[in-house]
Amino acid sequence: MVSEVKHLVRRFICENFIVREEDFTDDDSMLEKQIIDSTGVLELVAFLQEQFGIPIADEDITPDNLDSVERICAFVQRKSNAIPSTAMAMASRRTL
Repeated sequence: MVSEVKHLVRRFICENFIVREEDFTDDDSMLEKQIIDSTGVLELVAFLQEQFGIPIADEDITPDNLDSVERICAFVQRKSNAIPSTAMAMASRRTL
């Protein structure tokens, strides 16, 4: 699941924030590299909620969770493990 999440997140970032895949690594801070700003974070949150069917509370919206592709993948994994498997199955079908 991690590689699928990583692929979808990188594709979303490249398509929505007009950046090339080779311009950032999975560990790069997207805020420091100025790939994403505060409005972009909100777009990212909406994407993650819709794409993976995970709830994201205001207190979850921190650089520790959303500042790099690696942190996003770990966050999605944690949130996905906290919800029932039927909800994740429904969310996975949306990606097909």
